Amino acid sequence: MKFLFSIRSFLVLAMACCVSLTAVAQKADKLLIYSIDVEGGQSTLLVSPQGSSLLVDTGWPGSNGRDAMRIQEAMKDAGITKIDHVMITHFHVDHVGGVPNLVQHVSVGEFIDHGENREDSDITRHDYAAYLKAIQDHPRRIVHPGDTIEIPGLSIIVLTADGEHIASVPGVKAEPNAYCASEPKWDLDTTENPRSTGILVRFGKFRFLDLGDLTKAKEIPLVCPNNLIGRVDLYLVNHHGFNLSNSKAFVDAIHPRVAIMNNGAHKAGSPEAWQTVHESPGLEDLYMAHTAEDSDAAHNSPEALISNPKGTAKDGAYFKVLASRDGSFSVTNTRTGQTKEYK
Repeated sequence: MKFLFSIRSFLVLAMACCVSLTAVAQKADKLLIYSIDVEGGQSTLLVSPQGSSLLVDTGWPGSNGRDAMRIQEAMKDAGITKIDHVMITHFHVDHVGGVPNLVQHVSVGEFIDHGENREDSDITRHDYAAYLKAIQDHPRRIVHPGDTIEIPGLSIIVLTADGEHIASVPGVKAEPNAYCASEPKWDLDTTENPRSTGILVRFGKFRFLDLGDLTKAKEIPLVCPNNLIGRVDLYLVNHHGFNLSNSKAFVDAIHPRVAIMNNGAHKAGSPEAWQTVHESPGLEDLYMAHTAEDSDAAHNSPEALISNPKGTAKDGAYFKVLASRDGSFSVTNTRTGQTKEYK
């Protein structure tokens, strides 16, 4: 009897362990996305269930290495010690400026960008030169629309790069966009912004869109006359929420469920762009990295959806997204510790 009891106990324990391990494995099968606070620049870290990583932009230089440290905090939370791919959307200082400091502290597999700097300005030439110097001992890959970034378990396709855009997206049926008829014609600016490298990330049914600082004249060809992108679950608001970007025909066409605006306290978060995103069909929530202090209360999200509200003693709180293959996901505001689930 004692022997039979021991066998039964062993089998029960073994089954319990298997169930526990299965639960852990299922819990681990998530795509992590960190929208890191780099004070109005961009730095977005993606980590696959297998631990492979892509960092989109690196924030600013200076400030005693502040942005590199904030990236490392997100890496620690994700349980990674190196970054496999760093993609620079374009060569403005708030996106590429943090590279020299980052490579001093973090091992990087490769750098990805759109190629030569196209902006005729001394500051951008300076930042591009600093970038090239910092990555001279690292592999560099120049990408074009239609190229992919290989991360096991994810599908990442380049939609825009160096002013060009993809003709079609595999797996997406391009459909006429009714919002195009009322969209004005926008002039093309000559900065690096419209040259931004933009990506669509797919994890099962979950879809995340990051187009850097793409401006209106380059947004429209992606959705007019036909919507090449389709709908997305999570939208990193173009250009920190400047009204030079986020055209209504574009935002309404992609139909985001949730948007994150990586604005600064006194940078971007324009009322016009905020309103366009906020009233887009199907939007459930608009998160903001900071209170847009130069805007008004009517064009700021509720404080629970802001990671660094006005009056916060210390900035640096970020948003953490956990996405599942079935298209469900959650967003955690690390300032409050509150998590909201999106079925």
